[in-house]
Amino acid sequence: MGVVGLDHVQIAIPAGGEDAAREFFAGLLGMAEVPKPSNLSSSGCWFGSGSVAIHVGVDPDFTPAGKAHPALLVDDLAELRQRLDEAGFETRDDKPVEGYARFFTYDPFGNRIELMQRL
Repeated sequence: MGVVGLDHVQIAIPAGGEDAAREFFAGLLGMAEVPKPSNLSSSGCWFGSGSVAIHVGVDPDFTPAGKAHPALLVDDLAELRQRLDEAGFETRDDKPVEGYARFFTYDPFGNRIELMQRL
């Protein structure tokens, strides 16, 4: 018995933030919006790309996650960084991690997001 995989990562947003989440995760990061099961809350939205799933949920007591973060593998880090920069999102380097190029950004709500590409 043990952990066999990761199903999804949940990110919190404030009420009414779904459209901004769509612009960021689908529009800039290129993830597809995935329909939520009808028995779950109508607020929030889900995104997927390959085996990666991000569930964006409304938290009435929202506080952005400044340290905790998902680290998303991408296939063209430089192109994604350019898109984020052009859209006005901060991108910043951090200490190197062997085998990866990477940087951090923040979603429209201030949640920290790491973007990585294997070298």
